[in-house]
Amino acid sequence: MSDDINYQNNPLHGLSLKTLLEELVDHYGFEILFAYLNINCFKTNPSIASSVKFLKKTDWAREKVEVFYLYTFKNLPKAASSQFSLSPRDRIIPDDQTPGEPKELSLEDAERLRELRSRKAAERGKGGPRQSGKPSEHRRHRSGNDRREEETRAKGWNSDRKNASDTPQGGRGVSDTDPNPAGDKVDPWARAKSRS
Repeated sequence: MSDDINYQNNPLHGLSLKTLLEELVDHYGFEILFAYLNINCFKTNPSIASSVKFLKKTDWAREKVEVFYLYTFKNLPKAASSQFSLSPRDRIIPDDQTPGEPKELSLEDAERLRELRSRKAAERGKGGPRQSGKPSEHRRHRSGNDRREEETRAKGWNSDRKNASDTPQGGRGVSDTDPNPAGDKVDPWARAKSRS
């Protein structure tokens, strides 16, 4: 039994990017490609040569075009979940799946699809806390003052921004846990604070 993987059934096997684009443009045209894929090389002064040049440099756009080629132009069934994370050229198409006739596309259908996608994106966006796990914009981009305060706290310096009620001993910025209650540490930001 051979461990070799058979990519022969994948329509992208041995197909150059230029040939792929020529087939798509001959069948659909640049206007339909832009409407469905929303890649600017199909809108602004489109040509096969400029599109090939852009797609060779831009992995996400090339993979988007290759997925369109496989599942819209060649009308193959959607990829299995095990193949979905692979690039389109690395996917194994089962032997029982053969390319069919290209799907019929129109600008009206493209507009409906775009509206549907934007509606779904808006619903995901207003659904409460962010799902991506990334910190929100206002927490990621701290102002310079916030960073300086964090640095002074981390280094153990007293911050003169504390309220008198927050600090023991009348707001002098000395705490019970301060290793140096006399306060003879030098605050490197003191000159910057006095200027503002």
